Amino acid sequence: MAMDSYKFGPYKIDDKEVFFKSHLSYAMVNLRPVLPGHILFLMKREVKRFVDLTADETTDLWITAQMDGPQAGQTVPHVHIHIIPRKVGDFENNDEIYDAIDKNDKELKEKLDLDKERKDRSFEEMAQEAEEYRKLFL
Repeated sequence: MAMDSYKFGPYKIDDKEVFFKSHLSYAMVNLRPVLPGHILFLMKREVKRFVDLTADETTDLWITAQMDGPQAGQTVPHVHIHIIPRKVGDFENNDEIYDAIDKNDKELKEKLDLDKERKDRSFEEMAQEAEEYRKLFL
């Protein structure tokens, strides 16, 4: 039975933004990606802390995340894993990715628009990206 939407903390996620589903977890495109291809893997059940995952959820999450190599971060109180594809030259200094993630975290926590270049994407853009990723998981 397909779901019409999911919950990501307080946010409603439309099924069209989701490109991968297992029985316990799913993967979705990111509203404000740090880099192209920045996606999230998370549990279907809302879980605030990693320690609160069941053994089955932990196994499912990591088996799923290992497909693309995880980059972790948490700004919404719902266990999830960020996947951020990296390429040569995407940041002048390789570790600047962590500053970009920290800046994004601060922005979300303070509800300030500190990064004028990173704008929320439209639902249509996110649904189109999810459709492309969905083809890779067939």
